[in-house]
Amino acid sequence: MNKEVIIIGGGIIGLCSAYYLHKEGHHVTVIDQSEMDSGASYVNAGYLTPSHIIPLAAPGMMKKGIKWMFDSSSPLYIKPRLNSHFLQWSWAFNKSCTPKNVEKCIPAIRDINLFSRDLFTDIKQQEGFKFQLERKGLLMLCQTDKMLEEEIEVGELAKKAGLPVRELSKEALDQLEPNVKINATGAVLYECDAHTTPTVFMTEMKAYLQESGVVFHKNEKIQDITFSNETIRSVSSSTKTYTADEFILAAGSWSKILSKKLGIKLLLEAGKGYRINVERDIGITTPAILAEAKVAVTPMQGFTRFAGTMEVAGINHDINPVRVNAIANAASQFYPEVEVTDTEKNNVACGLRPVSPDGMPYIGKSNTYKNFTIATGHAMMGWSIGPATGKLVSEIISDQKPSLNLDIYHPDRKF
Repeated sequence: MNKEVIIIGGGIIGLCSAYYLHKEGHHVTVIDQSEMDSGASYVNAGYLTPSHIIPLAAPGMMKKGIKWMFDSSSPLYIKPRLNSHFLQWSWAFNKSCTPKNVEKCIPAIRDINLFSRDLFTDIKQQEGFKFQLERKGLLMLCQTDKMLEEEIEVGELAKKAGLPVRELSKEALDQLEPNVKINATGAVLYECDAHTTPTVFMTEMKAYLQESGVVFHKNEKIQDITFSNETIRSVSSSTKTYTADEFILAAGSWSKILSKKLGIKLLLEAGKGYRINVERDIGITTPAILAEAKVAVTPMQGFTRFAGTMEVAGINHDINPVRVNAIANAASQFYPEVEVTDTEKNNVACGLRPVSPDGMPYIGKSNTYKNFTIATGHAMMGWSIGPATGKLVSEIISDQKPSLNLDIYHPDRKF
């Protein structure tokens, strides 16, 4: 049965949900509080990363977070706040930083990423999209023996999970990237990864959906939700009320605000990330993560992107120049011939990634409401698993058997 579906949120999760729901014959409306041309879906590193098998909530991460709390340039910064929701999230995050959580998450992260990587390919082929989709793998560049040993250990876990991984010496690195000087001891190469240019994909997907009859309401902030008898009845902005058969919450870091109106305690914090675009040829052809600095490097269509940091400091788009300089400095430290200019640093942009306490997204129907599906909490995997999430959401709404087991993603799970 075709349904009227409202999606709150027009980032990659919302658009991919709209895409697959439209394919199933549903009538879809996307509502977003912005112009839908900025944010995390546009400023991310563009990675498709089956390699990212270790969740953010891993052993030792809370200890690192506390240590880095006193360093404004650190890769992870958690701003302490006397806020009950933040304190509950912090407690749940700390509880999740265990080997058991990592062991549980590895196969789920692997499977949803591989599924999503293939869906990116399917979308491009089926719709004739032109967005960049290259399978060159992902390098973990290391400057110290200690870091290289750590990355080799993670690589061994990935191998056990069935992913193709190999070590590269300094000499092998120079052969792989002959047009740029790299200051690294060695690297681990994940051959399973791919990369894209996010803005191109988002632009093509929006155009396709609009031409296909999906309705967009931009600059509309949902302020109220009405419900009765375990059913959502409508959502309202300051100017309009929208009714539908099914409602999907894909509002990223803002999802916790709307879920609270429904009495749903969705533990979620905004993790800010920054990006710097270098719009000139600097010779980099293979995506890389600068391991010590936790900075991502992606050769995109017409430019190279340096992206990084996880700043858990509430919902804001303030630019911290210290963190911007840390990304630029990391670029020069690993690529000595690359210097990020002041103009490039001044053109920095940021986005907010919704972070759950255990490092896994929320995908599924809340037990509280029969027609309310949640799709958020993807942290740094939002871009990578956007199509997979959209496909799963469509299967849920269409009463089909999900392509993946959804238990680990359930929005009502306990921490």
